[in-house]
Amino acid sequence: MEKYTEKKLRNQLLQTFIGKHVTDSTLLRIKECNTFMLFLADKTLEKTKLHGANSCKHRFCPVCSWRKSRKNALKISILMQYLKEEENKEFVFLTLTAPNVKADELDDEIQHYNKSFKRLMERKEVKAAVKGYVRKLEVTYNKERDDYHPHFHVVLAVNKSYFTDTKAYITRNRWLELWQKSTKNPLITQVDVRKVKHTDNKKEVSEIAKYSAKDSDYLQNEKVFDAFYNTLSGKRLIVYSGLFKDASRMYENKELEKYKEIDPTQYIFQLFFHWGQTEYIQTEQKLMTEEMQKEVNNKMLDGENIEGE
Repeated sequence: MEKYTEKKLRNQLLQTFIGKHVTDSTLLRIKECNTFMLFLADKTLEKTKLHGANSCKHRFCPVCSWRKSRKNALKISILMQYLKEEENKEFVFLTLTAPNVKADELDDEIQHYNKSFKRLMERKEVKAAVKGYVRKLEVTYNKERDDYHPHFHVVLAVNKSYFTDTKAYITRNRWLELWQKSTKNPLITQVDVRKVKHTDNKKEVSEIAKYSAKDSDYLQNEKVFDAFYNTLSGKRLIVYSGLFKDASRMYENKELEKYKEIDPTQYIFQLFFHWGQTEYIQTEQKLMTEEMQKEVNNKMLDGENIEGE
């Protein structure tokens, strides 16, 4: 429960900053978020998974965005597995950055990033090599300099021959040159390009799936929160394109279920928790009926089972 407690405490801090931005009913949902949680537990009470909660699902809620990132990580890993096995694709992990900007430049800079990325993907050599991508916008805050760092994490789907075909392969230096030209900014000095060696590579998948903004960044103070809120509200944060877009549609239609793992844990208890002032209090523990055990066990992993940061 430590992680849920930490995130709920941050949710309480969020309430002090977000009030002026949302309606009273939205603020109430955020306040009530995860005040009740139902977990399933095995016979040792050591293995648990969340089975029900009153979630607000707000983009800036620390609890909900953390849970959403775990579900995204599961989805992206399954899309990659499908594209590797069914479409015979390999993957490149690309991080695109530019110099940091001040708060009043952040919104324009993100719009510039989006246009620049579109130009990059439309370049002839990139178009020939890239068969699809999933792209995530992330913004971090530098407290010492009081500025913001928007950047893109991208997983590119490429043909297996990409890494051995000298005509198709794009070197790290060429990616940098193309990004400089696409952004029209020669001051950019680095891009990060790596081959994804395994589709279950947790590091790359978590980079692409994690929060667009860490609550430890945007909950620094009201001024910083306002900059994040005004900039990221209403924006698409994860974009699927090409083969990834097709696979995402299949995933949502439950056509990729065979790539999900069965949760091996046998749950027999229900654990009920309610939020106190500063911590979760367990209010009840019940043995599930045989009928309910049949209903909840031997199901596929859904993201709530996935441990995340």
